[in-house]
Amino acid sequence: MTNQNPEQIARDRIDEMLNQAGWVVQDKKRIDFDKGIGQAVREYHTDVGPADYVLFVNRTPVGVIEAKREDTGHKITEVENQTAGYATAKLKWVNNKAPLPFLYESTGIITRFTDNRDPAPRSRDVFNFHRPETLSEWLKQEQSLRSRLTALPSLNPDGLRECQKTAISNLEQSFKENRPRSLIQMATGAGKTFTAITSIYRLLKSPVQAKRILFLVDTKNLGEQAEQEMLSYTPNDDNRKFTELYAVQRLKSAAVPKDAQVCISTIQRMYSLLKGEALDDAAEEINPGEQLTKPKDPVPVDYNEKIPPEFFDFIIIDECHRSIYNLWQQVLDYFDAFLIGLTATPDNRTYGFFKQNVVSEYTHEKAVADGVNVGNEIYLIDTEISQQGSELKAEQQVERREKLTRKRRWEEQDEDESYSAKKLDKDVVNPSQIRTIIKTFKESLPDIFPGRDEIPKTLIFAKTDSHADDIIQIVREEFAEGNAFCKKVTYRAAKDRTDADGNVIQAGEDPKSVLSQFRNDYNPRIAVTVDMIATGTDVKALECLLFMRDVKSKNYFEQMKGRGTRTLDHDNLKKVTPSARSAKTHYVIVDAIGVTKSLKTASQPLITKPAVPLKDLATGVMMGGVHDTDTISSLAGRLARLNKQLEPGERERIREAAKGQPLERIISDLFNAIDGDRIEERALTLAQQPAGTDPGDQKREQAQAELVREATRVFNGELIDLLDSIRREREQKIDHDNMDQVLHKGWAKDSAEQAEELRQSFAEYLKDNKDQIDALTIFFDQPHRRREITYDMIRILLETLKNDMPKLAPLNVWQAYTQLDNYQGNQPVNELTALVALVRRVCGIDSSLANYDATVRQNFKDWIMKRHAGAGQKFNEAQMQWLQMIRDHISSSIHFEQDDLDMAPFDAQGGLDKMYQLFGAEMAPLIEELNEVLAA
Repeated sequence: MTNQNPEQIARDRIDEMLNQAGWVVQDKKRIDFDKGIGQAVREYHTDVGPADYVLFVNRTPVGVIEAKREDTGHKITEVENQTAGYATAKLKWVNNKAPLPFLYESTGIITRFTDNRDPAPRSRDVFNFHRPETLSEWLKQEQSLRSRLTALPSLNPDGLRECQKTAISNLEQSFKENRPRSLIQMATGAGKTFTAITSIYRLLKSPVQAKRILFLVDTKNLGEQAEQEMLSYTPNDDNRKFTELYAVQRLKSAAVPKDAQVCISTIQRMYSLLKGEALDDAAEEINPGEQLTKPKDPVPVDYNEKIPPEFFDFIIIDECHRSIYNLWQQVLDYFDAFLIGLTATPDNRTYGFFKQNVVSEYTHEKAVADGVNVGNEIYLIDTEISQQGSELKAEQQVERREKLTRKRRWEEQDEDESYSAKKLDKDVVNPSQIRTIIKTFKESLPDIFPGRDEIPKTLIFAKTDSHADDIIQIVREEFAEGNAFCKKVTYRAAKDRTDADGNVIQAGEDPKSVLSQFRNDYNPRIAVTVDMIATGTDVKALECLLFMRDVKSKNYFEQMKGRGTRTLDHDNLKKVTPSARSAKTHYVIVDAIGVTKSLKTASQPLITKPAVPLKDLATGVMMGGVHDTDTISSLAGRLARLNKQLEPGERERIREAAKGQPLERIISDLFNAIDGDRIEERALTLAQQPAGTDPGDQKREQAQAELVREATRVFNGELIDLLDSIRREREQKIDHDNMDQVLHKGWAKDSAEQAEELRQSFAEYLKDNKDQIDALTIFFDQPHRRREITYDMIRILLETLKNDMPKLAPLNVWQAYTQLDNYQGNQPVNELTALVALVRRVCGIDSSLANYDATVRQNFKDWIMKRHAGAGQKFNEAQMQWLQMIRDHISSSIHFEQDDLDMAPFDAQGGLDKMYQLFGAEMAPLIEELNEVLAA
């Protein structure tokens, strides 16, 4: 660059971006309209002064660019009036009467775009300038895309579920409001893909006539399923198939056909297409959430003239909770398109990415109430080795096995070696542990699924391929069955077995074939998987999930659970499970590894009181003395299960006993009575407060009690007796004794004794070590020094605790305390803050379990109120922002030090210099005071 001043640097970057997008950048004195169809003319004269760039397409002025230096990017929207002034100005040598429609502001780093033809023109970020061919095409259309969206006709509801109608209607309202990102949260099995295709169909036809739509997935498997659904989809206003009306193309190569109106692609392939790189097909098999290796520095996406940012009008992102972050977010940031996310399990990052624009929220609980999904129960199998690990003794002969080849040898153990439960099936394999679980599972089946003559369709989640192989062999042995009974399912094609000469002696089984057998045939009864059926694979006959691996991700666990939620009518269930007596009523999670006890597991089983008889639950709510969420949820879940087993005559008898109200309505009213939104709305009414304010917990409890009373008025003695008698005809309970090596077997809610033991062990450990670990010494004996407790002190305590007593990991102990203290608050931010909260509880600082984050926030609030109540200087808005950042840092990192000002988020706000500028000499004392006050 010949001139390195900031303005010229920005102009050079903008010139480069324009050239990439197909514009010919020209000087105002050397305009040549024969060079290309689009020219960007610098410093073009207008009657209000020279515009930085005026854009011409086919000799006609169509837009203007206001260029600014890079360091003004944080206030780029402030110059929109300046751009608009040039767009409405009189251009020299041109007889322009109407304002120019296309407006850009750019620093070469940030570029904003406004289409003045939109109903309410609003600027938006774009990756690069639109191509001149694009602007030419847009000008040929009578209205802009956003104008056409406002004319979407009313939805024809035929063939749509209520939740699908709500999702589509709300999504289209979001389009009309020009919201760039929308999130559809819909429970597994509720028909997300069908909903999306219906929306795609409406966007492609008149009046919107979208040019091209991308359906983005993160595994090849999901792409194939989406393609199949589009092939079979018939709209409710046309007899032709969707694929007869519109060109659908699943991308499989390094090119995107321009005539395709719907493209289905993995995000991995789209990333490679934008980069112009070849893609290994295997990369499309693994979803981003399961990738073990990720690039430290993601390679940025560059402009691709074959697939410009405006290539797609809409992008629908399936399973968006796992494919919108890190490396892959670049793909979404590249395109100038409406983004629509589909997921059953959003988290806070998902809500944030979609700007909290949740157009549909259809939860699993609502899906169960509507009969779209079935609920679950949790059955525990705890074994000694599963929980505590074991020990290999010195001088004993130990079998060693290579992980890949499984070649075996025997060696003498050199020394005593303890192994934890985490090392099981990775470093150490204990066949007895696997066998004990499988044997106990087999013997417990009469209790879990009474009255069945065959094993229900069961999916076992294993840790590794080697672990899966061990499980398969032991399952076949313990159930005394052959190869067809239990198989492995995966999305990867099994490799052929060859001899020494390379000849195939056994062909690898096609994974799709195995999955089809599991779905439709009698065998296999049990399938084992490591890497499949987390999302997008329907096995409706599946009634049991056996977890022999832990899952760290809350969302991934929810998706795994979702494999069991699909409904199935009695006739189709009998085809694969002949002894089934009714339609699929529920599924059971058999937890043999503690996966349901982990902190990540926010969702609870629908029926949380499986041991309480239906009659007692119903009588309790009828008498008006019970209105807690667990009881109402359990009653509704039981009735939803019973509803699937009823004969027409029984339904009519229930309706008569319920004074004309059908059972479906009763179930729905029960779920609505514990719905958070309805409770909040009623609480605000009771408090006579407007929406958005806090009515308080007392009003919420009163509101829930009222809603429950209204929902349960239908119950009477006759109805309860009738429901109980019908249930008794269909249910059978068999009590089964524990095996010798099994520590615990039963429903998840029957674990209070274990929780108490864990609490006592944790408290004893802290007291026994209070003289050896600095953090404990301060908490127990020197509470006045709590302000001195640092992140490193707590980290040392955590590491020592985990090494000495792995079973006392803070998140495990937290779960025990939440049960025993009846804790209803939020989960801790991380293990360290969980540990601090637990230590405070044991030391008596807190009389009951309290989230450390909530404690810090309350202490901060009290401190601010005290400071502002006095006669001294009050904190201004800028100072409050810094104090709140320090509060949030202490909430997650325990302690704040001056060095932390060099790190995020403080460095982005000016760091040490900025804080000193705001607080001066009071900065250091203020930091010390905050550490003391917030840790109180």
